[in-house]
Amino acid sequence: MTKFSELNLNPKVLKAVQEAGYDTPTPIQAGAIPPALEGRDVLGIAQTGTGKTASFTLPMITLLARGRARARMPRSLVLCPTRELAAQVAENFDTYAKHVKLTKALLIGGVSFKEQDALIDKGVDVLIATPGRLLDHFERGKLLLTGVQVMVIDEADRMLDMGFIPDIERIFSLTPFTRQTLFFSATMAPEIERITNTFLSGPARIEVARQSSASETIEQGVVMYKASRRDREGTEKRKLLRKLIELEGDKCSNAIIFCNRKSDVDIVSKSLKKYGLDAAPIHGDLDQSQRMKTLDGFREGTLRFLVASDVAARGLDVPAVSHVFNFDVPSHAEDYVHRIGRTGRAGREGKAMMICAPKDEKNFDAIEKLIQKAIPRIDNPLGQAEPEAAPEASDDKQETKPRRSRGGRGRSKSTDKAPEQQQVDAPDAAPAVEAPKEAAPNPEHDTARKPEQDKSRNNRNRRNDRGGRDNNVVGMGDHMPSFIAKSFDERRAG
Repeated sequence: MTKFSELNLNPKVLKAVQEAGYDTPTPIQAGAIPPALEGRDVLGIAQTGTGKTASFTLPMITLLARGRARARMPRSLVLCPTRELAAQVAENFDTYAKHVKLTKALLIGGVSFKEQDALIDKGVDVLIATPGRLLDHFERGKLLLTGVQVMVIDEADRMLDMGFIPDIERIFSLTPFTRQTLFFSATMAPEIERITNTFLSGPARIEVARQSSASETIEQGVVMYKASRRDREGTEKRKLLRKLIELEGDKCSNAIIFCNRKSDVDIVSKSLKKYGLDAAPIHGDLDQSQRMKTLDGFREGTLRFLVASDVAARGLDVPAVSHVFNFDVPSHAEDYVHRIGRTGRAGREGKAMMICAPKDEKNFDAIEKLIQKAIPRIDNPLGQAEPEAAPEASDDKQETKPRRSRGGRGRSKSTDKAPEQQQVDAPDAAPAVEAPKEAAPNPEHDTARKPEQDKSRNNRNRRNDRGGRDNNVVGMGDHMPSFIAKSFDERRAG
């Protein structure tokens, strides 16, 4: 078995590796380090959690141990898709280069331009950056890339997902043609393949695992979940998540819970905290200082549950994550591999569980097709939703709604109306129409009741506008038939 001592690393780098507690390289490290030290381009394909970061940091430090950087002209460049991954790469350089006098700068969003400019002006050997912030500095005239000797693209497939490929191509064009390129990815999409064919020259291809495969040390499972009602889906889904955590008990020492949307990250985090579970959110809309504080708490063990978007799915190295819960089925099948790769790292055992709703079954099928295996089904610990529960509730609403909408309004308004108006609204008012022959018109009575007649007529007109029953009265003008007055008089007398 290969040892780090056999890889021709700088003695000071080898000392730092041994002090970090490592003796045997992983397969990707053993395959990538020798050609990188020879100055060749490297194309590394390996699943997440296999040690890709050390595969390029160790040879870079060895190659850069001699020489000196000039102002605004870094000697090497490492591009990462997210701030968290860039910060982690910087920590790896600090660990492995502590016995070598190399300077570095970290260019990520959420940090002052002034502080970053000060570091670049002094000259740095290693520049670690996200594509957007790097181009910001370049366009401001604060950075030159003509001195780059070694260029690293980390998590290239994630760059593709995040839309950074045009930026990557532009950055490649700003660096010298003679640079050495180390290109690492977990999957090789056609667009990634095109870039490697364009910008890499005769690369050494190291593929230590089948593309898009999940580690065999991770126990996987899925709950096929269906809500009792559409408007209860979120509530019942969060309840199911809490039940899954509860059933794992002490075995779930810590966990990352992945959601597809940032809004769901916040909602799930608040829900867990409401029920006494120590949780905190992390996604791209949070301040960088808050994101780093949350990650540090999770790494140190002071935070048990990290609720995250896919910003935490790639490259983050928290060795002892016991569980991963996919609250949502990821939209891209490759993201599933990266999400569950946060557990079961460095040969440890891990467990990954997912909740799949009917609307997610298409994406779920794509995941099983990608990993070329069926994910074991887990019985819903809350039981299946009773299908008859929803119709009963909706029927109740349908029964009460009409009474409030039409009949209810008629009854409630009738208490405030004059007796004459009540007679018009009553469904059995028709028999009173047969009385006109028994009584003669009374002009004095008609005059005395003129205001009430106007009120009654206005009320009838309003009901006609709403589709009421008084269409036979419309258009009578100011004259009021005597039989209506007679019927009112009879009602009042009664």
